[in-house]
Amino acid sequence: MRCNVRMSCLRIAALALLPLGLPAQIGPKLPVLIVDGMNNHDWQAGTRGVKAILLATGRFTVDVNSAPGQGVEFSKYRAVIVNFNGGHKEDGVRWPRAVEQSLDVYVRGGGGLIVLHAANNAFLKWPEWNQMIGLGWRDKSFGPGIVISDDGQVVTVPAGSGLNPGHGPRHDFQIRVIDGKHPITRGMPTLWMHPSEQLTHGQHGPAEGLTILTSAWSKDVKENEPMDWVRDWGKGRIYVTMLGHTWKGEPNPDLDCVGFQILFSRGVEWAASGRVTIPIPADFPKPDQISLRHLGL
Repeated sequence: MRCNVRMSCLRIAALALLPLGLPAQIGPKLPVLIVDGMNNHDWQAGTRGVKAILLATGRFTVDVNSAPGQGVEFSKYRAVIVNFNGGHKEDGVRWPRAVEQSLDVYVRGGGGLIVLHAANNAFLKWPEWNQMIGLGWRDKSFGPGIVISDDGQVVTVPAGSGLNPGHGPRHDFQIRVIDGKHPITRGMPTLWMHPSEQLTHGQHGPAEGLTILTSAWSKDVKENEPMDWVRDWGKGRIYVTMLGHTWKGEPNPDLDCVGFQILFSRGVEWAASGRVTIPIPADFPKPDQISLRHLGL
């Protein structure tokens, strides 16, 4: 099914980001770390947004480290959110090798990793990172890509084929749930509208061991592109989302989207704990209806 991004949308705006009504006795809050400090996007807005989203659930505590080059103790946390992008070219900024190795060891040992939007552009020359993210902002010569057929099948695009990475202007589009049995997406509508997002196409990488959770129809390249996916890495769990675009000087209603807030929160909870307790709320967006909870940032 191709998504009709021109459909009229009823925008429902709540006055505030409301508590999500979590069930009682779900255990202690999960400590989460956001690592940022550099990005071609507005990483400060992105960090403020996802931190507010997570705290509103009542399920997490959130710390921020904006100087990963000075070292960071990943083992204190159940999950690490990477909102860092030092550039997608060979001269891109890297973390010290000891920090990179410690993240790899942390995830393999059972830690959770969340890769937010442009963070999958980073670390072209870090082999383990490319394996962990599965797909990134890499030229088609780098490795295979993935597209989704109109009947929801995951199709591997051989290395050297398909599109190089890119995107058109941010716009409203439908998110399509490909795997409705995964804990992150279980109970979500098959289709829901998402506002003012950057829809990236042509991601490449090892493309191994991935479970694709969602896709979106790109009107720019006429393909269904993967938007969210997960994979295991040793004993750890990794969640990657292409959503969460932020840009300086622009409003970011995509962060106010109830669908994104719930999807992202559930992805973080799954990566951190292996289970999901955050419910699907009544105001979750519908196929032709955007639903917003303003973060008030």
